[in-house]
Amino acid sequence: MSGFAAQAAAGHAAGAAQHEGRLRCCDDCGLVVRMPHVSAGVDSRCPRCDAVLRRHRESPLHTPLALALTSLVLCIVTLTTPFLTVRLLGLARESHVESGAWAFADDGLWILSLMLMATVALVPVLRLSLRLTVLGGLLLRHPPPWLAAPLRWHEHLGAWSMLEVFLFGALVSYTRLVDLADVQLGPAVYGLAAVVVAMVAADATFEPQAVWDALESRGVMAPPSPLEAKPHAAAGPLRLIGCHCCRRVAQAREGEACRRCGTPLHHRKPNSVGRSWALIIAAAILYVPSNLYPVMDIVTLGQGGPHTIMGGVVEFIESGFWPLALIVFTASIAVPVLKLVGLATMLICIRQGSTRWLRQRTRLYRLIEVLGRWSMIDVFVVAVLIALVRFGILASITAEVGAACFGSVVVLTMLAAEAFDPRLMWDAAAPQPARAVPGSDRTE
Repeated sequence: MSGFAAQAAAGHAAGAAQHEGRLRCCDDCGLVVRMPHVSAGVDSRCPRCDAVLRRHRESPLHTPLALALTSLVLCIVTLTTPFLTVRLLGLARESHVESGAWAFADDGLWILSLMLMATVALVPVLRLSLRLTVLGGLLLRHPPPWLAAPLRWHEHLGAWSMLEVFLFGALVSYTRLVDLADVQLGPAVYGLAAVVVAMVAADATFEPQAVWDALESRGVMAPPSPLEAKPHAAAGPLRLIGCHCCRRVAQAREGEACRRCGTPLHHRKPNSVGRSWALIIAAAILYVPSNLYPVMDIVTLGQGGPHTIMGGVVEFIESGFWPLALIVFTASIAVPVLKLVGLATMLICIRQGSTRWLRQRTRLYRLIEVLGRWSMIDVFVVAVLIALVRFGILASITAEVGAACFGSVVVLTMLAAEAFDPRLMWDAAAPQPARAVPGSDRTE
């Protein structure tokens, strides 16, 4: 181990010992827990709602660094090599991973073009670069003082990296293309599979709280900017507030900046109920045309016509592809309905102060957060198809307005889940102020 690496490891060990016993606020139910000492490989969970508070890893800096570097190299290779090639009656057309974005732009659907470019190219590369910057900076003898800023952005971008969803969409597209023409797999297909595996492993070994603690123990404290340092509220009572970015719990006033990462502190997400309702209603309105209008228009030798989401499911069933029909139906129809109905139900329960099924509702919220981006499969299917099948009168696939509506539904429901604060369900069920539990290491 190099001197810098040994120093970083020693600093992390000292930081881990320093931060044992520190308070953590559960993001799902609001319970403030004093973190016990646990062994590496064990997850600390909330005793009230069973949410994971922290994952303890054997090597929280070096292993994530190596996997992030591997993922970034594979990602760049994947984005710069051919993806699929289609040959039809002597004509050939080659695509790259991001080719669907230019095809969406050609069809006038700029919102989908930007969405695809961001989720499968820009965000994955940017997020891995930010992670490498922070982890690499911690290995230096004197870490730069600005490392907190890239780590903040890394956390905000987590839900918008969708390479694994794009891979599933490409697999669904391939089953449609092989019936139409000769399809050849490019090196980017294998690269995409490799980068998805590497990114899953990188995310599994990366623990943001361990990195925040390492930054603090190494003396890397990002000072709040003048705008952040100015409180949003002129006065207010001091209370225990957990930072939603770095998870540090401290006595602070509403709107003050976190002393560790500079993020404005809020006891609960500001105007969570109102913002969630607005986003859910907008998504519900767009969900109707996304299913009524076609998502793409398929024409082969002058024959064909528009295809809706449900029409694609029926087509898979008639062709005998039951597993693919189930995947498309679940991701494009069942999951959006689950998100809309689930979030609306939780908001109604907050309004009524319901005490029933609190743990189950909290688990439902976690499920909605995890499944949210998987609804993009249908949009990615359209992206792959329209990028390849452009042979004029022989065969042509173009995107339609239904795809734009559906992509907007996915984004709006993801934003709604992000705006929703599940702790409000527990507050509504037990509105009494926080109190210490005698004989326990927790407060509630």
